[in-house]
Amino acid sequence: MKRYFYLSLLFVGLGFFQPSSAQVSVSINIGSQPLWGPVGYDYVRYYYLPEMDVYYDVSSRRYTYYHGNRWVTNSKLPSRYKHYDVYRTYKVVLNEPSPWRYHSRHRSSYGRYSHNHSQVILRDSHRDHYHNRYDGRDGRRDDKYNKKSHKKHDKDYRKHGRKHHDD
Repeated sequence: MKRYFYLSLLFVGLGFFQPSSAQVSVSINIGSQPLWGPVGYDYVRYYYLPEMDVYYDVSSRRYTYYHGNRWVTNSKLPSRYKHYDVYRTYKVVLNEPSPWRYHSRHRSSYGRYSHNHSQVILRDSHRDHYHNRYDGRDGRRDDKYNKKSHKKHDKDYRKHGRKHHDD
């Protein structure tokens, strides 16, 4: 009888036992970063664009900006941002969730970069693994760097050079 009692305790004890499982997860989103993103980051959750005072979510490809008395998230920016060029403006990489909750800190820390146009972007990089990616304009992946949507910008850049572009 004792033997059956101890045997049943053993089976009940084994039922509660769970083997530990160590899982290591590494996230790399090089291919999902827009071509206007800065060079040098294997993973980016958000960009903060100080010149525009806007956040961009890389994974959902949506902008978050302040409108009225609240933060609004949308796939396109409103017309008040039409004069900004996301290819030229400085981007700050943020990997914290909901970074707009810390907006005053970001604005005071990174506001001095609002007119800094010296950042190298993925499109202008000569590293092969940065090409063949989403460009943030038309909702699809581009097979090549020099698509029709970039031709005017590239032609202007070649004609006038970087100095004209940074004005």
